This record gives sequence, C-alpha cells and structure tokens, in this order.
Amino acid sequence: MSEEPKPDAKAPAAKAAPAKKTFPPAKFNEKAGRLLKTTRYWPTELWANPWNKPSYRRGALLLGGIILGLLATGAAVGELAVWGDRLYAWLLAFISARGGSPVLAQGIWAVFKGLLVLHVILLNGLWAVWWERKISAHIQSRVGPVYAGGFHGWAQTICDGIKLLLKEDITPAASDAWVHALAPAIVVVPVVAAFAPVSFGRQLAAANLDVGVLYVFAMAGISVIGIVMAGWASGNKYSLLGGLRACAQLVSYELPRGFSIVPVLMFAGSLNISAIAAAQAGYKWGFLPRWFIFYPVVGQLAFLIFLIASIAETNRTPFDIPEAESELVSGFHTEYSGMKWSIFFLSEYGYVLLASFLLAAFFLGGGASPFAFDHLIPSWIWMLGKAMLMMFLFLWARWTFPRLRADQLMDFNWKFLLPWSFANIALAGVWLLLS
Repeated sequence: MSEEPKPDAKAPAAKAAPAKKTFPPAKFNEKAGRLLKTTRYWPTELWANPWNKPSYRRGALLLGGIILGLLATGAAVGELAVWGDRLYAWLLAFISARGGSPVLAQGIWAVFKGLLVLHVILLNGLWAVWWERKISAHIQSRVGPVYAGGFHGWAQTICDGIKLLLKEDITPAASDAWVHALAPAIVVVPVVAAFAPVSFGRQLAAANLDVGVLYVFAMAGISVIGIVMAGWASGNKYSLLGGLRACAQLVSYELPRGFSIVPVLMFAGSLNISAIAAAQAGYKWGFLPRWFIFYPVVGQLAFLIFLIASIAETNRTPFDIPEAESELVSGFHTEYSGMKWSIFFLSEYGYVLLASFLLAAFFLGGGASPFAFDHLIPSWIWMLGKAMLMMFLFLWARWTFPRLRADQLMDFNWKFLLPWSFANIALAGVWLLLS
C-alpha cells in the first residue's frame, strides 16, 4: 500500500481572497416621488387606485381643461378660412395702395402659406416625438419624459433639438460628400411640398388642386430617391442594404396604398382632396355621418389597406426593415449625425402627419362634425382631432407589433394587400351599380 504524497514544504501558500469591495448606499432622487425604490411593477402598484391620488386628479382636470379650452377657442375664432380671406384682402389692398402689382401680393401670400406649412411640420416633429414617448411609456409600463419643462416633460424634445444642433456633423472619409449632404434635403423637401393640397378644414388648404391626390402621391414618391442616395453615398454596406430595402419596400407598398383609395375616388368623383371631404357631408337617418369608412365592407377594407400601407411607407414598426438595428446597425442613416440625422426623422414624422390628414379626409369626412346637432365647433378643430386620432394608430402599432422579416414583409404586400385592394375596387363597382 503506497503512502499518500506529502505536501511540498517549499510550495507557496495560497493567496487570500481579496476583500469584497463595498459601495455606498444608493441615493434616490425623491423629487415628487417619481422614482420607485421597491419594485418596478408600474403602474400596477403605483396606480392601483389612480383616482385616489391628487396628482392624477389634477392631471385629468388639466387635460380636460386643455381640451375644453381648444374647443372654446375654436368656437370663438370660427373658420380659419374666413380670417385667411380677410388677411389676403388686406395684403392686396395694402400693396395696391402703394402702386404694387397684384402678382406681388400673390407671391407674398404663397410664401406665407408655404412658411405656415413648414412650421406645421416642424412643430409636428417636436409634438409627435414627445407624444410617442409618452404613449410607449404607458403601453410598456415604464416612465416617459417627466422632468424637462415640468408638466409631463413637455420640453424634452426641445432639449433634444438643441442637443442635435450642437452635435458635430461627421461625414465619413469613404463617402461621396456631395451626395451624402444632399440626400437629407431630397428626403425632406417633398414632405413640405406634399402638404400643399392637404385640407386642414373647410376651404383651408395651401393650394386647391383638382389633381391633389395624384400630386400628393407624386411628391411623396420622390423621398425614396433621397433614401437610396443616403445609403449609397455613405460608403457603408449596412447603409447600402438599408437604402435598397427601403426602395423595395416603398415602391412595393405604394401600389396597394394607391389602389386602396380608388373606391374613394369612385364614390367622390374627384381627385381634389377638399372635394373628397365635401362629398362625405350630411348624415344618414339623421345621425350617422356619410363618411366613406361607414360604407359596408368597401369602406372598412379601403381604410385598413391604406392605413397598413401608410405605416409601411413611413418605415415604422412592424415595417421598419430599412432601419433594422439588429441587422443593419441603423440602416440607410447609419453614417449621419446631428441635424442631418434629425432631418430623416423629421420627414418620417411629417409623412405620418400627412397620412393622418389623408386618412381623415378620405375616410372620416374631413372637417365635418360627427354630430348632426353640432354647429359651434369649426371644421379645423374636427380635422385636427381626427388627424391626431389617426396618428395615435401609427404610434399604437409601433409599440404593439414585432418587426417583420424582409420576406414576410414582401409576401404580405404582394400576396395579401395588393390582391385585396383589387378585389375592393370590384366591390366598389358593384356598390355603385346597385346604389
């Protein structure tokens, strides 16, 4: 029987384990009690009985006050088109009294309307980003912006805009500098131009075009060129793939989106957006609005196809394949920073707003009131409310559905949406024959 080996006396002794590093206790910001120190089950625990909380009641009262204030302001101001006619008449008289040409007045008026539309898009970017953060926070049970500005973090996107203005503008060495700089402009300029015939209320459009629908679709289609330019000029394979994906997606979903409104054009008999909204005036049986969305089967199908295709056209989840962070880092705008980067998102939210107003005009009666007895609230208030409701659907879809694969995205378009858009046109023809 062999003896066990004895430990070598010369072997070095085992090193003692290092002492565990201790950290000071965490300090929580107790401002207004907004941070949870126990669990993260928000709002299950924090808002178990929300109406018992004074802050919740104050917020509800404030929100109700804002809505009632907007309605009261609208009732006091009336139709904005009337004020616009008065302002133009004053401008024309002012210039004529000084020997100016009426053409000069028309030019100044056109510039004024263009600046108004531009500021609508700029303000929409600030509003939509903040609103989406708040909606996503509620949907996913987390806290959105709460500090900047005080009330629900209303100034957060203003701070973000200042940050983006101060960020360094970087152009990659391998990029085509001129095309790289030009791409954001090619993307955002058509957004502003596409708003020209959009109806914001009764007789409230920057340009009353008889072919307004075709004009909007033509302008919106130009932006895909800027996206492809951004991907190609970046000198990055991920950006190039994102640009090509965007081109394929936007061109594909433009087809069912365009065919989905053919029944609307058949019912209205016009390509003028204001005329389409006016064709839905009146009430059936004295209380049901004659909106196209209430047309059995045909109206609902057209609405759903146009909504889904519009979500895809704006590169939003579940159709954000061109910006798939898990595959392409950030897609076609990977190599952009600062204000160039923000311009892409400004145009995206601009197209969301454009689609929201088009949905309201095509299917929800434009600025018509849903109540037959309402004669106080002007059309621009109702149009704005309907557009915000449609924008909420865009934001809701983004934070609810998972991203599709590229093959699923194309299959869904070519094998489902496009055939149903053709079938809906046939159903609309049958409806017109029988009515």
